[in-house]
Amino acid sequence: MAGGSYDPARTAPPPRRPSRRRLLGVAGAAGVGALVPGCASGDRGGLRFLSLAWQRESVRANKELVAEWNAAHPRSRVTYVQGSWASVHDQLLTSFEGGEAPDIIHDASDDLADFAYGGYLADLGGLLADRLRREIPPHGWQTATFGGRVYGVPFLQEPRMIMANRRLLAAARVRLPTAREPWTWEEFADAAGRLTRGATYGVAWPLKEPVSATLNLSLSTGGRLFHRGDDGKVTIRYTARDRVVPNAIRDQVVRERSASRATLGMSGADTLPGFFGDRYAMVPLGFSYRQQIVQQAPHGFDWVALPAPAGPGGDQRQGVSPQTLSIAADCRRKEEAMAFVDFLLRPANMVRLARGDWLLPTGTTALADPALRTPRHGWATGTALAGHLRSAPAQSVRGYPEWKDKVATPAFQEFYSGAIDDGELRDRLVSDGNLVLARYQR
Repeated sequence: MAGGSYDPARTAPPPRRPSRRRLLGVAGAAGVGALVPGCASGDRGGLRFLSLAWQRESVRANKELVAEWNAAHPRSRVTYVQGSWASVHDQLLTSFEGGEAPDIIHDASDDLADFAYGGYLADLGGLLADRLRREIPPHGWQTATFGGRVYGVPFLQEPRMIMANRRLLAAARVRLPTAREPWTWEEFADAAGRLTRGATYGVAWPLKEPVSATLNLSLSTGGRLFHRGDDGKVTIRYTARDRVVPNAIRDQVVRERSASRATLGMSGADTLPGFFGDRYAMVPLGFSYRQQIVQQAPHGFDWVALPAPAGPGGDQRQGVSPQTLSIAADCRRKEEAMAFVDFLLRPANMVRLARGDWLLPTGTTALADPALRTPRHGWATGTALAGHLRSAPAQSVRGYPEWKDKVATPAFQEFYSGAIDDGELRDRLVSDGNLVLARYQR
């Protein structure tokens, strides 16, 4: 296990599932390799790197790094393959089953569990260079570790922050919180109330996808929701610590009316026009939204990126699901694939990737780079929060996607809109939720 002192989840190691490629190989079938040049095919045609970079700067940085690798390693060339976040899970599943998976896979850590337990990804534990093990803190490795094995290298992560209209906050004489002196959740509620004037709401919560935002922010108040027993099985408990953040949001929407009800069904991008037009003074958004603000805000719009509110004792923990690089289990040149991953994630290169995506690198050396410590566009505030980021609560919970879609998402949406109360929310999350998880843990 990478990361030294980290104690991996106590679950049984994932079974090794024979892929269609292996079954075809056993049967003597031919043709798959001819369709897919790459290490898995056994030829020297080059490793295939599936990249999900989508922003122009990020795509350029990835392609430049691939070109630099190929120039220095002509006998171990890498082919850049463009993928899409919108369909990556289904496409990867199809390619795994079809024996056509790319050799090096860009994904997010919360998407890896099914692939890891399904035996589609290589265990990286014996392949990782010591430099890379040391560069990424144990809590970073935790996000890509399942059953004590490492299935991805986490390299970019995104905290949730508060994007605020500096002019409106100054006019309302609201203190600007810093990473060193963040708001409490009570101070945040007070600020939202003072900023609510006329047609302006103090805050807009874009909660079209409410589950991960709620669970990740609840780490600051000690919320865990998912509890793993000695037998390795996970159950859901909705404690007083889990209630703090959901009730704070609901109070702003329903009782205090300092948050816009209309934005509950919106995505983050949907709220930006209202943010630029003084409709909302503050919007909690992911770190990368700074790029859209810079590109789309009207000339002279004065904004600032603030840290998310802290829990008791100044606790600023929040959950994240970093972007990861994995290697397909079928790849026959895993050492070469890992050498490319190691090159891609050298500190200087990790900085290039982080700047391209407007995200935080996981590596400690990269995080210390002056380019990511500038106060311009909130970089310094974000990097100051990096030490508080932890694995998202649902990271290794099997059955989480179904629980999220069928149980938690509608329950939180109804709760935040005022349609159900706290007791009904608890009953649905726990009773219905544990029935779902139990089916995955028999």
